[in-house]
This record gives sequence, C-alpha cells and structure tokens, in this order.
Amino acid sequence: MPNLAIELGEKFGRLMNYGDGLYGGQFVAGMYTEAFFETDMEKIVRAGLKCIPQQSQYAECIRDVLKWYKQNPDDWEKTWQLIEDKYQDNPDYRRFSCEKERNFNIDAKINGAYIVMGILYGRRDLDKTIIISTRCGQDSDCNPSNAAGVLFTTIGFSNLPARFTSALDPEGKFSHTPYNFPTLTKVCEKLVRQAVKRSGGRIEKDAAGQEVFVIPLKEPKPSRFEQCWQPGPIANSRFTKAERQKIYMSLIQDLDKAIEKFAPGWTVVNCEEDDVDFGLHGKIQGRENVLGTHPLDEDTACVLSKRLMIPKDGKTSLKLVVGHDPIGDWVLIVKADGKELMRSTVGKKTATDGWMDVSIDLSAYAGRAVKIELFNQPNGWHRETGFWAQIDLVSE
Repeated sequence: MPNLAIELGEKFGRLMNYGDGLYGGQFVAGMYTEAFFETDMEKIVRAGLKCIPQQSQYAECIRDVLKWYKQNPDDWEKTWQLIEDKYQDNPDYRRFSCEKERNFNIDAKINGAYIVMGILYGRRDLDKTIIISTRCGQDSDCNPSNAAGVLFTTIGFSNLPARFTSALDPEGKFSHTPYNFPTLTKVCEKLVRQAVKRSGGRIEKDAAGQEVFVIPLKEPKPSRFEQCWQPGPIANSRFTKAERQKIYMSLIQDLDKAIEKFAPGWTVVNCEEDDVDFGLHGKIQGRENVLGTHPLDEDTACVLSKRLMIPKDGKTSLKLVVGHDPIGDWVLIVKADGKELMRSTVGKKTATDGWMDVSIDLSAYAGRAVKIELFNQPNGWHRETGFWAQIDLVSE
C-alpha cells in the first residue's frame, strides 16, 4: 500500500511544515510498507525512494547515501563524512535548516540519511543497525528507532530476541496520550483494515479460518514537488493571517483564565504558549487539575508571580507540588522580593513518581506583603515542561 503510505507521510509532513519533513514522512512510511514483504535492505531503501519526488534534495540525499555505500561498503564513517561535507557544511543544502551557527541540524534529509546508514551498514545485524544510526548523531533518538523499526518489521515481533521485548511495559501510557501498547495496537489494526479496503483490497479467510489480507500491487505515485525552503501551506489551513491572530489572542485569554482558575491572583510571563503542555489539564501523571508551563526559550524562564500578604502570627509556608515530563527536567527557583529562597532540579532523581513536594518557610516575612516568584527555569532545553499540582499559602 505505498500510495496510502505516501498520503499519510504527506499529511504528517504538512502538519510539521518543516523543511523536507514532507518527504521524510513519505520516505520512511514507504520503507515500512515494503519491509512487510522484503528482507533486502537496499531494496527497501529504494522502495522508500520511489515514494518521493526525485528532484527533491531529500531524494538526492538518499541517492547519495546509496552511491557512497557502494563506494565504501566497509567504511560507514567515510560515508558519514561525505554526508557531513555536503548536507551539514554546504549552505546550499542548509537553506531551510536550524541554527547553523551552532551546527545544530535537525533537517529531515540529513536524519533520513542517518536512518539509511543504519539500515545499509547494519547488514541486518540488530545491534549494529542501532549503533551506527545512533553514532551518526543529530536527532539520534528517532533515527535509530526508525532504522531498527524497519529492520524489525522484516523479522517480525515473535522472532525478535527477548532483550528487545522483555522490558516492554504493556500498561505504561505513551507521553501525552491515553494509549498504552495494547490499545495502540488495536487502533493500528483497525486503521490497517480500513487502509486495505480503501486501497482496493479485501480481507478473506482461508480454509483454516485464518484471515488473509489481499493487498493490490500498485506503483507508488509521489506527491507534487515542493522545495523545502518554499513549502506549501500547512495541511487544512483555513484561516487568514488576521483570523489566526484572533485565535492566538483568544488562546492567550483562555490561558489566563486557566491560571486564574488554578491559582487565583497569580500571573504568568515568558511562557511558550504554543507548547502542547501549556494550560490546565484534567489529569497528568496521576494528579488532577494540573497547570502546565514551559520556558519561553532555552535562556528564558517562565515565571509565575503574586504579591502575598504574610500573616503576622504563626508559621506560614508556601506549599508546592511540582512535576516534570517523563523524559525531561527543569529547575525550580523560588524568590521572595527578588531574594532566592530555593533552587532545585525537578527530575527523576528528585521527584518521586514524577512529583516533588516543596515547602518554603515564609515566617521571616510575617506581617508584610511580599512578591513571590516561581521560576520554571530551562535546564538543557529538552522537554522542560513544569507541571504544578499545588500552589498554596498555608498558615499554622
């Protein structure tokens, strides 16, 4: 079903609207499709290549990797250097890439090249495929995952060594989704059945009563060509610039309402409002009514603040319950009238089950109004969402 794979890859690429992401989605989807029926890794790569416009830089990059693999079949590092020279260091191939001054390049085509590096030079060795794709660098979580995923598809889940399957947690939820592994496979099966029928195929039963998927063979039809530095509109874009601005302003107002509902009187500045976790959540990591914040950028903390009147008598404390993304961390900083009262990383080592209880004694400010600031401080710039399950002033 290569054409369905092309369609799905195109939708994903357009939603991302990022460089050659349009063709990256199609290329990888095409390889996965072929991997169900083919074990020759080079043929699988060429099948994916058929799914994208041949005049694109992405296709040129994959063709180069195939050519350099033929020239250097036993030296993947030499091929890696050739990729670096052309697709990392040559500005003609970095026209829609990221942060050239820091050599950070998450452009889809160079990551596609690193997927192919693992697939070809791994020679169907499970560990070698993953290691080579990882060592190529850049976006080295997705790349080895896709290289291994394509190879594993040719092998079949039941034939994989236990070291790749024994630690799977079937009940664990995927981040930011309601799905665990069993529910996800059910959804995937449902979609596959729909896809088979949609492509003109059918589902039959053999003499033993086992289902057989009859899939028609069709040549792939690549989508229309677009230059990565002149991408088309985001998929299903229906709003004018003026209309989108109204939506954006409405989003900000809704977020202000969410903060007021969660922590009345508190205000927020310098938050990345387009982040998926920003706002009020019904339930996050076992806690209900959770506020999510995210730093504005890698150097700028998101700050919650409020001027609080500290009671004259008794002990008054600021009680916080804060959490982190399962694969990220951040730094919590608490200040009173500009004076730092605490600083702590909120991550796996400090937050039990994803959450950390904090108590700050404010008795030194008794009888005074004090400005309290809570910083969601970036810490390396990877999944630095701050989750807040409690922000309360408690007097005893």
